[in-house]
This record gives sequence, structure tokens and C-alpha cells, in this order.
Amino acid sequence: MLPYELLIGLRYTRAKRRNHFISFISMTSMAGVALGVMALIVVLSVMNGFQEELRTRILGVASHMEITGSGGQLHNWPDLARQAAQHPEVRGMAPFVSGQALLVQGSETKGAMLRGLVPAEETKVAEFASHMKQGKLEDLRPGEFNILLGSDLARSLGVFPGDKVAVIAPQGVVTPAGMMPRIKQFNLVGIFQMGMFEYDSGLALIHLEDAQKLYRTGDAVSGLRVKLEDMERAPWVLRELAKTLQGDFYLSDWTMSHANFFQAVQIEKRMMFIILTLIVAVAAFNIVSTLVMAVTDKQADIAILRTLGASPLSIMLIFMVQGSLIGMIGTVLGVGSGVLLALNVETIVPIIERAVGMDLFPADVYYISELPSKLNWADVWVIGGVAMVLAFLATLYPSWRAAQIQPAEALRYE
Repeated sequence: MLPYELLIGLRYTRAKRRNHFISFISMTSMAGVALGVMALIVVLSVMNGFQEELRTRILGVASHMEITGSGGQLHNWPDLARQAAQHPEVRGMAPFVSGQALLVQGSETKGAMLRGLVPAEETKVAEFASHMKQGKLEDLRPGEFNILLGSDLARSLGVFPGDKVAVIAPQGVVTPAGMMPRIKQFNLVGIFQMGMFEYDSGLALIHLEDAQKLYRTGDAVSGLRVKLEDMERAPWVLRELAKTLQGDFYLSDWTMSHANFFQAVQIEKRMMFIILTLIVAVAAFNIVSTLVMAVTDKQADIAILRTLGASPLSIMLIFMVQGSLIGMIGTVLGVGSGVLLALNVETIVPIIERAVGMDLFPADVYYISELPSKLNWADVWVIGGVAMVLAFLATLYPSWRAAQIQPAEALRYE
């Protein structure tokens, strides 16, 4: 047997009202809650997708973790690699030599970060192979002095595969005429495009052995790039490796090297959550006005219920049920439509683009030319919970006012 407060509250919600304006306000409140919840779910899902897409692109070039040597050189890297490989969460490692260089072709000169790598090992920790526009990563062979350039860097130099590019290393060579920079001609064998301006315009790849000769590091490397099973656990793995590895080195992970960027995205996501929650709060204010008018409309019914023995608490519960039901229906509708939209954003946006005849995210302007979306069910539960709490809080004052109505005063003019 359901409590009579619940039955009456449900009946009040379903019943046709003498004052149709109250019904209109109720529907508006319900629609406002649904719209706010839907907007929150869709926007946070898009921001989750945007964050993951950027993180994937950044970590396609950077690594989950790096082990670098003090002074820029790591001499005992094979031993460190064997020690690190014993950790259960390490999935791949690759040595690298990194340094700044000037690239010269004709009258064009561009600064770039030069990275020496071993193609077979690099594929274990990065995704260059899947982002090659021309050529292959395997074209970097030791002793041939081949080079791969980012697409924007190659465009600014005006070079194409098959051209020669002069690489000037900052470390000089002492000659009778004074200090002279080291210059080496490289063969451009390919172009990659990672989709991030930082890398496409300022990164060049050569073979590890060629980089060791250019920078005269001998058998030493700049460090080891490490790929983990779960990149979210990088800070914990870093602390564990710091305790077990032996040698003189530095450890860093992707949360350190790109901390400011990802913190900014996270702060933006939180601020969007707060701002869009105001939509739900406005709908909650509508629930307050709906219940205040409903209480005024039902004064005679309240007086009769009080005369029959209903307590003030029971009157409160009746109207709290009515207001909470408006919030619950709005929340359910919002969650359903929000989840549906979030799961189909990548399909809906092209339809809108075709309808308006405009490209919303042109590839030549934005790094990400498609609107990504990643539905996080934890966000959905939090949004639904916040909407229900706001709707419940909105029922307290009108319900309390209803409980204060005196039967004699309410029935005086009936």
C-alpha cells in the first residue's frame, strides 16, 4: 500500500488544472530541466572527446614516460632498458637522440628539433608510421643520412621527397679559422603529418646512428622513451621505477611535460559544468513558481485534508512529490536525449554541415577537423544527481508554505 501523500502528489501531477497557466509552467520547468541536463551531457562528452583526441595526438609523438641522462647524455641506457622492461606495466621502449638544429634549403632557414631514432623500436612507443603522408619510417637507415620532416616544416622550406636539406648542428668544430658549425647534407625521404602544429612545423626525424655522428655522442643517447599499458598510471609507475632503477638519470612522464595544457583543459571542463548547471538551476526556479501557484490553486483541498487529520508534514510531502516528479521526468528525458546525442555527435554534425552548406571545422584552420565525443557514464550519473538534487531543493519552500495554510482561513471564502 503506497502512502497517501505519494498517491495524492502523483494525482495532482496528472490531474487537469483549472488554471492552464500552471500546467504550462510545469511543462516549461520540465523542459528546462531536460534541456539543461542534455546540454551538460553533450558538452562534457565533446570536451572529453576533445581532450582524449589531443592527448592521443600529443602522445603519438611524445611518450608516456622518458628516462633521460644528466647532462643530456645517457651512457648506460641498455642496462636501464633491461631494468625498466621488467616492470609489468612497461609495454615498449625506444632510445633517442634529441637536439636543436637549423635546416637550410636554398635561401630558406628554419629551426627545428632533430630526433634520432631506430624505426623498428620507435613504432613500439610512437605513431609516426601511421601518419606518414609520403615515404615510410623504415626509410631511415643508418649511414644513409636520410631525414623525415613535418608537413608544415617541409612546406616552409619548400622541399619535397628527393630534395637535399642541409642540417646545421649548434655544436661547432674548432678549426684554424675559428669555431665552425657542423653541417651535413641529408636526403629528404618522407613527410609526416601528426595534426599538431607544434610537431608538424618543428620536428625532423633521422636515424639514431646518424644523430650520434652529427652530435658526436658516441654510443650514448639522450634518453629512453617508454610506453605504458595504461598512460593514466604514469605518475605511479614513475615512482616505482625511481625506486628500482640503478644509475644516474632523470624520470619524467607526460603529465609533467604537458601539465599546463591538460590542467587548462580540465579547468575549462569544470567551468563549463558550473555554467551549464545554471540552466538546470533556472529550471529549478520555475519549479518553485509552479508549486507556489499550485499551492494557491489547491488551498481548499489543503484545508479539507487538514480537517480530515492530515499533518503539516503530510501536506509538505504531497507537494514535494509533485515537484520532485517534475524534476525526475525532466532529468530522465534530458539524460536519454543527452546520451543519444553524445553517442551520435560525429554523425549529426556532418548532417548539419550539409544542411547549412558550411564546413564548421575546416581542416586548414583547426587541428581537429571532426567534432569528437566520448561519453563518460560517471559524468552522466553526476549530472543526473545534481539535477535531481536541485529539483528537490526547489520543492522545499513552496511545500513549507503549503503546510502553513490554516484550514479556517482557506475555507472562509469558499
